[in-house]
This record gives sequence, C-alpha cells and structure tokens, in this order.
Amino acid sequence: MSQGLVLAIETSCDETAAAVVADGKHVLSSVVSSQVDIHARYGGVVPEVASRAHVDLITPVLHKP
Repeated sequence: MSQGLVLAIETSCDETAAAVVADGKHVLSSVVSSQVDIHARYGGVVPEVASRAHVDLITPVLHKP
C-alpha cells in the first residue's frame, strides 16, 4: 500500500531546504540553498539577514525540481 508523498521543509541559520519523499523511502527531490556567501561579508551569521534570506529563498527552493 502506498504511503503517499511527504514534503519536508527545513531551515537552519544559513540554509533553506526542501525535499519530496515517496512512500517513506524514495527521495524524489532534495534542494538546499546556502546563505554562506551572504553572511561571509559580516564574518558570521546575522539573524535578521538570515531570516530575510529564508523568505526570499523558500519559493525558488520549492519550485526547483
């Protein structure tokens, strides 16, 4: 019996990611967008910059195959 599809969305301090998993074991898509380049100029993660980047990056991550 098919368990269906799962859309997993994850964010860390400097990454925005999404994955689609079928039947609990088959990864159909896994996309990670890093903010390392954005934060490098500040010498570390800036929470306000990170939160705004997540807002900007989540839609492209979700639409990438």
